[in-house]
Amino acid sequence: MTATSITSSTLSQVLWPVHQSSISISYRMIRNLILICVGSLLLAISAKIQVPMWPVPITMQTYVVLVLGAFMGRNLALATVSFYLMQGVAGLPVFAQGAGFAYVFGPTGGYLLGFAVSAYLMGWMAERGYDRKIIPSLAIMMLGHIVIFAFGMAWLLILNPNNLPFTESLGFVYERGLAVFSVATILKTLLAALTTCALWQVVRTKKSK
Repeated sequence: MTATSITSSTLSQVLWPVHQSSISISYRMIRNLILICVGSLLLAISAKIQVPMWPVPITMQTYVVLVLGAFMGRNLALATVSFYLMQGVAGLPVFAQGAGFAYVFGPTGGYLLGFAVSAYLMGWMAERGYDRKIIPSLAIMMLGHIVIFAFGMAWLLILNPNNLPFTESLGFVYERGLAVFSVATILKTLLAALTTCALWQVVRTKKSK
């Protein structure tokens, strides 16, 4: 595999390649299903690694969403997050603090939708090589978090769980939907960038031998 092919591929394509032939279609489908199932399991596990808070807990999910997006590419990452969300809607205990259709329309609903959008965006960026070096990787991971918080805060503002006047609701959403996560978000952004860069370094080291 040449350096050019590595640059145009995601980590999953490099570490678990599939040849573009009709014979490999079934193999490709099985590979993708395995990746989707493993990815959704990681999302479920990361939901349980949490600091309980109201209305939205601090979990490791955003870290996993960002890394999965960069690792898998946009389509596979979106399929993974969608499969995870469908499990939760179906009643499986994969979310941080509940399950079912009603949970998705609760305070965490915007963040869950943001997971899907962010994963797709991270995959799109990774397919263009932005996850290889630490500075661009930090930038896209920060952008991924911004997307998640944008959806999460917008939904909290619409939901207004405390029935506050609009100006007070803005303060509540900022405090409980963003500010409280600031330190954890910085650490997870850095960790996600380091993770993807470290994996690419492993790939480069292996190819140079």
